[in-house]
Amino acid sequence: MNVDTVDVETVNQAFYTAIEEADIDKMHEIWATDSENLQVSCVHPGWPMLIGRSEVMRSWALLMANTPYIQFVLTDVRTAVFGDVAVLTCAENILTAGDAGESSFAAGKVVASNTFIRTAEGWRLWLHHSSPVMQAEDGEAG
Repeated sequence: MNVDTVDVETVNQAFYTAIEEADIDKMHEIWATDSENLQVSCVHPGWPMLIGRSEVMRSWALLMANTPYIQFVLTDVRTAVFGDVAVLTCAENILTAGDAGESSFAAGKVVASNTFIRTAEGWRLWLHHSSPVMQAEDGEAG
């Protein structure tokens, strides 16, 4: 594993930690800044594509404000670096809690592609695209 791969995976982990900790300031640091040639984009499961930093940041603020608890266990992490662009794919194994005051938990699996771009400040998230994985019913083949 080369230095770039380690650096990308470190930023990727910081991204998920920011979600878990509802740290919008950290989220702002992780995402790239829009420019004439580059607009960040994000696809949350079941959402339309969000384009532009302000729209993406607004979505994270809404999700964080309305999620009492979330935890990610990442598996199947694969990272490839192509010059100043890196692509990381993974499975997000997610545990969430019900609304405040409830003691219910739900688990789910989402696959994600995170594309990073190297900037003067280091690797920054350019595109996050996540999609739910259909879970087999009991007795069905997966």
